[in-house]
Amino acid sequence: MSEIFIPHIGTDESGKGDFFGPLVIAGVLVDEKNAKIFHDLGIKDSKKLTDKKMLALSIEIKKLAPHAIIPISNSKYNELYANIKNLNKLLAWGHARAIENILDSSTCEYALSDKFGDEHLIKSALMKNGRGIRLEQMCKAESDIAVAAASVLARATFVQRMQVMENSYGIKFPKGCSGLVKIAAGEFIAKYGKDRLKEVCKTHFRTFKEV
Repeated sequence: MSEIFIPHIGTDESGKGDFFGPLVIAGVLVDEKNAKIFHDLGIKDSKKLTDKKMLALSIEIKKLAPHAIIPISNSKYNELYANIKNLNKLLAWGHARAIENILDSSTCEYALSDKFGDEHLIKSALMKNGRGIRLEQMCKAESDIAVAAASVLARATFVQRMQVMENSYGIKFPKGCSGLVKIAAGEFIAKYGKDRLKEVCKTHFRTFKEV
């Protein structure tokens, strides 16, 4: 006898560990029907997909499932972080917004996210729509199809936003926090001045003080 599939919202984020670029949080509501389609399409944790494949899959996810994407630009991120002063609380706020936005037009009783902090942080950030939802966090949650779909949407949006930034500033912004990031930051400062660096990076990273 096969297990009963419980429709649920999966949430995940991208850009958390990247000095340059936004923080993007996404949520996807998966039921038994679209879960099967997502498996057949090869949707899995975005870290296991190429950018090209991920961008193509993100189009299919948007067509097939209720979803929400919360892109937080560097300017907004730095403003929020200055007020909240805690990354896990900022993440919880974003995950809660994604869940709330889906519940604006869909009904769901269960949500799952990757474990990044006390799950009460997300619960306390939920508004009226989401207060009744059963919320769980687990390690390696990307193994769940809804969280995997959310990870694809979040990373695809991150990649697209980074491309827009590169086109806008005429600078190649490396992902992550490697030595190449410092070189690009130096290039940006030489071109636009250090005061504008906060437009493209997360200022609480140690890298910001180092450059």
